[in-house]
Amino acid sequence: MKRFSCRVKLTRAAVLAWIALLVSSPVVVGAKNFDENPNQVLEWNQIFIDTLIATNTANASSPRLGAIVHTAIFDAYNGIEQRYTPIFVHNEAPNRASSRAAVVAAAYTVLAGLFPSQKSALDASYAASLAALSDDCDDASQGSPRHSCTRRIERIERGIAWGTDVAQAVLACRATDGFSLSYTPFTGGTAVGQWRPTPPAFGPMSAQVLAFTAMFVLDNNTQFRPGPPRALTSPIYTDDFNAVKALGRNTGSTRSADQTALAPFWEGNASIHWNQAANQMARANHLSVSDSNRLLAVLNIAMADTVSTTWSAKRFYGDVSFEVTWRPVTAIPLADTDGNPNTVAEPGWLPLVNTPSHPEYPAGHPSLNGAAATVLLSYFRRQQQTFTLITTGQPSRTYTSIARARSDGNNARVWGGMHYPSTVAISDAEGEAIANFVNQNAMQRRHGRDEEDRERSRER
Repeated sequence: MKRFSCRVKLTRAAVLAWIALLVSSPVVVGAKNFDENPNQVLEWNQIFIDTLIATNTANASSPRLGAIVHTAIFDAYNGIEQRYTPIFVHNEAPNRASSRAAVVAAAYTVLAGLFPSQKSALDASYAASLAALSDDCDDASQGSPRHSCTRRIERIERGIAWGTDVAQAVLACRATDGFSLSYTPFTGGTAVGQWRPTPPAFGPMSAQVLAFTAMFVLDNNTQFRPGPPRALTSPIYTDDFNAVKALGRNTGSTRSADQTALAPFWEGNASIHWNQAANQMARANHLSVSDSNRLLAVLNIAMADTVSTTWSAKRFYGDVSFEVTWRPVTAIPLADTDGNPNTVAEPGWLPLVNTPSHPEYPAGHPSLNGAAATVLLSYFRRQQQTFTLITTGQPSRTYTSIARARSDGNNARVWGGMHYPSTVAISDAEGEAIANFVNQNAMQRRHGRDEEDRERSRER
C-alpha cells in the first residue's frame, strides 16, 4: 500500500465556517489552570494514553490511532507557528490565532471522532483545558485590562476554530485509508515451516487489514520490508529454535524470575508504553510545546508506518509455503518434520504467553520498540532517562535507560515463547530504519525560524 495522498488545502467555505464557529462556541472561562506551566501537547497526549487504556485498544491498531491524533495536533499547532513543513494540512492559520487553543481543539475533535464511546470523558477534559487557557481573564488579581482580555479570548476562539477544522480534515483523509475495509480471513497454510492458526484460539490472522492500510510518510509498505526469514536447516534457525524452546516454555524453563515477569509486562500495548516514556521524558527535559509537538508526531507516525510495514510483511511471507513463519508453539511439537537434525520435537510444548494470531516473521512489538526507541534517542541524546511504564494487571516498571527498556521489550518476546531471537533483531532494525526515515524526511524545519521566533511562539 502506497503513502496516502492527503495534502489538504482548506477551502474558503472552511474559512467562513470559522466565523460561524466563533459565534456559536464562545470560550468558557472560570476554571483554574491545572498546571503551572501547561504544555497542551503533553496534556492531550496523556489523555490519548488514558483513552487507549480505558478502551483496551489492541496493540496492533493503536499506532495508527496515535498517528492520526498527533498528525492533527501537529498540523494545527504548526499551521499557526509555521516552524516545520506540514504533514497533511498545508494552509496557514488565520491571523492572531492561539496555537495552544488549536492544539486542544484538534486533539479533542480527533479523539472524539476516533473514540465516540469516550466522549463524556473527553468533553470534561476539553472544558477543563479551555478554561485553563482563559484563566487569566477570570482572575481579578491579575489585573488584566478588559481590552487585553478580550483580545486573548478572540485569539483562543480563532485557535479553537482552526484546530477543529484541521482535525476534521485529518479525520476525513484517514477515513479512506483502507483500514475500514474487510478482507477474506487469512489462515496461512500447512507446509512445513508455514504459519497456521495457533492455540488457544486457533483464529485467523488478526489485524490483517493493517497489511493493506495506507502509510503516513513512507512511500509504500514494502520500502523497508525485511528480507526473507532464515531457512529451516540453517544454523540461525537451529539456534533460534533451541533458545526459545528452553527460555520460552511455560514450565521448566531456564528463565530468571525477572524474565518471567517481564514477558507478560511487555505483552502490553507498545503505543501506551512508548508514549508514556516520551511524555515523561519531555516533561523532565522541559521540552517546549513546539518540540513536544514534533517529538510525539514523529514517534507516533514512525510507529504507525512500522506496524503497517510489519503486518504487510507478515501477510506476504505467511502466504509463501517455503518461508519459515510458523510460531514456536507449532514448530517445536512438529520439529521431526523440519528436516533439521539439530532440532528435537517436544509434543505438548506450550509458551509462557499465549501466542498472537499472526505469522511469526517479522515481529510486531520488536519493530515498534526499535522505531520508538530510535525516535527518543534522536531527541534525548543521553541514554540515561528515567521513566515509568504501566501495563494493566502488572506491576509498573521504572527504567533509567532507553536502551534497557528496548532490550527488555525485545527479549520478552523470546522469554514469552512467541518469537525467535533472529526475528526480534531483524524486526528491531526494521523499526529503527523507518524511524530514521520519518525523522529525516517529514516535518522538516523551515528556513528562517530562528531562536527569537521560538521564544515568541512560547508566549502564544
